[in-house]
Formats: sequence, structure tokens, C-alpha cells
Amino acid sequence: MIRCIAIDDEPLALKKLVAYISKVPYLELVGQFRSARQAQQFITSEEQAVEAIFLDINMPDLNGMDFAKSLQHDHSKGPIMVFTTAYSEYAIEGYKANAVGYLLKPYGFDEFEAAAQKVRDVCDIRQQALGDATAQIGDDGTIYVKSDYKIVRISIDHISHIEAMSEYLRITCDNRPKPVIVLLSMKKIEEHLPSTMFMRIHRSFIINLNKISEIKKNHVVLDGEVSLPIGDNYKEAFMNYLSSKIITK
Repeated sequence: MIRCIAIDDEPLALKKLVAYISKVPYLELVGQFRSARQAQQFITSEEQAVEAIFLDINMPDLNGMDFAKSLQHDHSKGPIMVFTTAYSEYAIEGYKANAVGYLLKPYGFDEFEAAAQKVRDVCDIRQQALGDATAQIGDDGTIYVKSDYKIVRISIDHISHIEAMSEYLRITCDNRPKPVIVLLSMKKIEEHLPSTMFMRIHRSFIINLNKISEIKKNHVVLDGEVSLPIGDNYKEAFMNYLSSKIITK
């Protein structure tokens, strides 16, 4: 399923967008908004990424074009954009913003479905790239990742923590002077790391449990005095892990 949102300041136009999205089996509507500002707040607060946005251009508080430009919206990063508008003069500008679709009002379901298929095609290409980016952990406790046009071998014992940066990950190792940057999702890397050794403590951080030095309030301090926050949605699981390890009288 492709997680998407719909934005239009006109109630009837938004209702139409929502209805069309509900008819496409591979689209999952996770939010609908009358304001681009509201959509910005939603995207910022969401634990899971919004993969596609169907949005009007001509809106009062923040027009769709400026909203799109405020996000990472090219074909390799950020949400995939499909613009809707009653003004044909916006078409060229829309394609300059790397939109994969442009729907001129009034548009029908066939036109919408064609735009949705373009979204799906881009998602498939991205997913294939992510799926090819790593391999299973070998018997020697190593993984191989693609980074800077090279294939890098990493021993999981040396991984300190992993940080999410949009669609990229920064893998910090205690035996490397610089982090390894890879095109990969947090979900994908979690599938290839042993849960007994690694835990996600925040939407943006996975830590090596063997590297924990101490816990201060809502932060985990790793070897090397790296302090990382514990997210509210991950706090319970982390505290349960700690409870199983703490020695009491």
C-alpha cells in the first residue's frame, strides 16, 4: 500500500479526491486537509513516511507549488507529487517541480487512475532500489551495503548506531572514522539486524544494545559519549528491555 494524503481548500474538490483515492486498491489515504499548513504539521509528526501527495495548487495560506518546494520532492527523495488545479497555466511549473502527474479540473476517475499508476511506478522503482541495497547477515556477522558507488562490508559488532535521514541511513561504526551513508529504509535495515542486539529507540535511531554506556532521563548514552533521545513510541519496549537486565536485590 502507498501511504498518501489529499490537500484541497475546496470541500467538494477534496471530497472528490478522497473518493477517487478510495477506489484505487494500492493507495492508502492517511490524511485529508483543507490547508497545506495542516498537511505540513501532519507530515512532520508522522512516524511513518507519507509516500504520495495529491494536492491543489491555488490555495490561500500556502499554495501547493510552494508547499511542494518546501519538501524533498524529486524522484529519489520525499513524497511523490500529483498536482490538481483549474488553471492550465500551472502545468509547466508543476512539471518543473518534478510532479509525476498533473490533473486539470474537472478531471475524471480515468485521468486520476492514470496519475495514480505513475505514482505506483515510481514507488516500485524506489522499492527495488531499497531492496537491492543490502544482503542478509553472513555467518561471519557482516552485512554488505552500497555506499558512494562502492560495496562496503560492515561487521555488525562494530555498529554503534544508525540514524535515519529521509530515505538515507547514516551507519556509525566504532572502527570507522566516518559514518557509512546508504540508500536504505529503517524498516529494511531492521529486517537484517538481530533483535537481540539492536533496538529502535526513536523514529530516527537504532542502537546497538551492547554499546550502551548509561541512560540519563530520556536519553541513551553510547560508548564514545554519544547521547541519543528515546522516542515516546519506543520508550515502553526499551524500558521493558532494561527491566529484564537490571540487577536488583
